[in-house]
Amino acid sequence: MKIKKSLSILFLGMIVVACSTNPFTGKQTLALVPNSQILPMAFQQYSQFLSENKVVSGTADANMVKSVGQKIAAASERYLTANGYAGYLTDYRWEYNLVNSKEVNAWCMPGGKIVIYTGILPITKNEAGLAAVMGHEVAHALANHGQQRMSADQLQQLGAVGVGVATANSKNAAIFNTAYGLGSSVGVMLPFSRSHETEADHIGLVLMAIAGYEPAVAAELWQRMQAQGGGAPPEFLSTHPSSTTRIQNIQAWVPEAKAEARKFGVTSFKR
Repeated sequence: MKIKKSLSILFLGMIVVACSTNPFTGKQTLALVPNSQILPMAFQQYSQFLSENKVVSGTADANMVKSVGQKIAAASERYLTANGYAGYLTDYRWEYNLVNSKEVNAWCMPGGKIVIYTGILPITKNEAGLAAVMGHEVAHALANHGQQRMSADQLQQLGAVGVGVATANSKNAAIFNTAYGLGSSVGVMLPFSRSHETEADHIGLVLMAIAGYEPAVAAELWQRMQAQGGGAPPEFLSTHPSSTTRIQNIQAWVPEAKAEARKFGVTSFKR
């Protein structure tokens, strides 16, 4: 009992102390791993990735990636400054690169390090479609989703240790440990990831609107993604919301994104 109580106190203490504020929602989020550790690692991994892959430069597509990236970064700065978070991006080192790959993907590492794969461009189609993708990926970085996931992973690992200690002398120890692993993954970690995706969709929509792009294009982008086909696990077993859920959410948020953009003097939106 003393061990269980000590573990509970330890977990509670870690959660209370290691929290940060999401600048878009105002909610407290896990921050067991500080950005002072995360960003240097991210920058190093990004540089290594670029050295090991074919970066496209000087083409119309590569220039478009940089141009749209700069607009999304500027929109992020404007939004954060206007909402009391001036200096939030001080440690960011924005970089936007197009990488030659058939993979339909894009990502943004903590600190503003962005990669767009050439394989996604036929689906984004144009600047506005690319802005929808980049807004979403940048939103993950701005909301510190990487930091939250790393922190949650640490808590999950500590929880597994706690279950192991608490049930060490039980004949049902193996059952308890298996149940914990399945329950924490399906019940906590996967929904945790889905909530991040939904939050990034919402934030990204606002960012692309402030950058001057039509937010409704984001729903059209996901409709094209959905049309690509391919099997997908049930939504409750997926780290991403279903395409149908995602499209419905985005369509509902479009008026809000445009209203937010108008606060910054943006009244026309490029398709």
